[in-house]
Amino acid sequence: MYNFATKVRSYCYISRLLRNFFFWIMKKSLLLVVILLLSQLNSLQAQSLFVAPDTVCVGQAVKANSTIFDAASYYWGFCSGSINFAPTGTNMGSGFGFHTPSSIETIRDKDGRYYGFVLNAGTDEMLRLNYGTSLNNVPTVTNFGNLTNGLPHHPTSMHITYDTVNTRWHIFVTGGYTAAESQLARVDFGPKLSNPLPNVANFGNPGGLLNGPRGIFVCQDADLNWYGYLVNRNNNLLIRLDFTFNVSNTPTNVQSLGNPNGVLNFPTDLAAIIDNDRYYFFVTNRGNSTIARLDIGGTLNTTSVNGTNLGDFLFRVLEPSSISLTRDCGGIYAYITDSSTSQLVCIQMATALGAYTPVTYSVVGGMNFPSGISGILRDKDELYAFIVNTYDSSLTKLSIGQCTNASIPSFSEVTPPVYHYDAPGTYNIYYVINDGQPNMQVECKQIVVMPTPNIFINLNPTICEGDSIKLYAISNYADSIKWTSNYHIDTAYHHTDTINAWPDYTSTYYVSLYYPDGCIVDTSIHINVIKVMADAGPDRTIADGAVSVLGGPGMSLGEGFTYHWNSYQYLDDTTLPYPTAHPPFDITYDVTVTEHLSGLGCQSRDTVVVHLNCGDIYAPNAFAPASTSPGANRFGILNLELIQLNYLRVYDRWGVLVFQTSSPSQMWDGTYNGTPCPTGVYVWEADGFCSSGKEVKKQGNVSLLR
Repeated sequence: MYNFATKVRSYCYISRLLRNFFFWIMKKSLLLVVILLLSQLNSLQAQSLFVAPDTVCVGQAVKANSTIFDAASYYWGFCSGSINFAPTGTNMGSGFGFHTPSSIETIRDKDGRYYGFVLNAGTDEMLRLNYGTSLNNVPTVTNFGNLTNGLPHHPTSMHITYDTVNTRWHIFVTGGYTAAESQLARVDFGPKLSNPLPNVANFGNPGGLLNGPRGIFVCQDADLNWYGYLVNRNNNLLIRLDFTFNVSNTPTNVQSLGNPNGVLNFPTDLAAIIDNDRYYFFVTNRGNSTIARLDIGGTLNTTSVNGTNLGDFLFRVLEPSSISLTRDCGGIYAYITDSSTSQLVCIQMATALGAYTPVTYSVVGGMNFPSGISGILRDKDELYAFIVNTYDSSLTKLSIGQCTNASIPSFSEVTPPVYHYDAPGTYNIYYVINDGQPNMQVECKQIVVMPTPNIFINLNPTICEGDSIKLYAISNYADSIKWTSNYHIDTAYHHTDTINAWPDYTSTYYVSLYYPDGCIVDTSIHINVIKVMADAGPDRTIADGAVSVLGGPGMSLGEGFTYHWNSYQYLDDTTLPYPTAHPPFDITYDVTVTEHLSGLGCQSRDTVVVHLNCGDIYAPNAFAPASTSPGANRFGILNLELIQLNYLRVYDRWGVLVFQTSSPSQMWDGTYNGTPCPTGVYVWEADGFCSSGKEVKKQGNVSLLR
């Protein structure tokens, strides 16, 4: 939405706005006020609106910070189009009513709508292109004709200016192929460029000095007077027009400033720029295929102009037809069309005085003997320019679009979030405050994104819990390094490329590498820690002769683990995570769990102590002689720590002794004198000694089941 001083229109607009405002309120002290105000304006322009790094790496966090915090609006474009990028072109066809078009200009009106104006040299017509709110639209066309014969015959060039005091738009038009038909006219649109019936004032040939005029430029200077400049194609003269204090006046004091240093040679166009508070004109010479620079000085009210021939830039300039000047990202860019080769040439310069870097873009967008190029307009992150072609009366659109390599394309608050770029290259940060207001300010900055340097790091290492590992992040060109993790890491080596770590669980360690060009690489090493848990279960005491299932809830389970229990005695299976133990005495078991999926064989070990309690006699309360289970078809003492059994006696319900023994291992089979005893409840009594020497006695009941 901002025109970067194309043909110094924006600078003149700001200057006129400030100067005329004070002219309205303080006539008598105007000059002093203007001098002070311009000093403040220069100070504002010198102040950077934001700070951001010059160079980063791919993926590096970028933080841009505004230096202005009280603006009415903010806009950040992080991947904005930059004029030093190659434009793309589209030929929009010949359906716009062009007839040998000679000049085109585009402008944004105060209501935010874009307009283009085209001169038809073949039919003496002015056309208005209405783009609406975007220059990417296909414009609608209004043909004003010759404005009741007010336009010069064979119109050749024009310049759009805005009078900030009277809030009026004016378009100055030159025309005429010969001295006899050479004229100057002014088309008045009033407050809006959408005016359907603009007025026209034809000044004829002021002072009789116009002879094939080209490249008209009009601006208000520091003395509040309006001046115009143009070049004569037929006699190579620079002409100055003086409109005095009102741009609507008929120009007086028309002067020829001659051919400064003889640098004009059949000139075809003129564009202007203000650089370091001095005016410079750049002129295209068809006669000798060169570009000339005219140094006007600090004021437009001058008769002393110095000319410099800049040459053909290694034969890139051949019969140039038009030129536009644009300031962008601290540089100045001249776009030049070539009428014979239909090529587009860009001259990049740090200042108006050079150095100059030429770039040829060849034929862009179907250019076909181009005759005029507009100024370059920016709509936030997109740039547009338009070219008219005489051979087929077509319109070419040039565009430099927004890239897609920023993680955040744009932001509209004062403090933008951190973002990054995903590919190396040169990118443009575009920043606007107070958009559309008289105090609007724009700044852009190019940021170079470097490829990520070669860094040798551990690639997702895996360790067993309890082990340590050396982490390394090695780069030959890094100035310094910093590890930012403190968890189980050797902090004495935080600024070295190799460091020791011993995490207990899967962890990520972060490291930053700093390079001399400003590139910072933030990377990380993810350590996968294999945790193996061996849980033999809690120590326990079981009844003498009882069984117990070993293993606890923390045991690592799954196909990737194997188990080994030791001692293997009195266990049903030493390879199970939860085996059954039936020890005859106190015993300690340990289990080793091994992990196999990682290839590291990580292990863990745990123990459990099983105590036997021989403080009582243990016997079943029922048995079934017909059962096939050995543990259920006999009745006897279950204790395993009885070293002596004095007796075990079994009685039926009538007191008859049906079984007795003094052997701890002998069992009753449910018979008496070889005859099966009937189903029923039987009484038993026992007496013996444990291995500890303790005597135990007990009696109880047992059910015989048939």
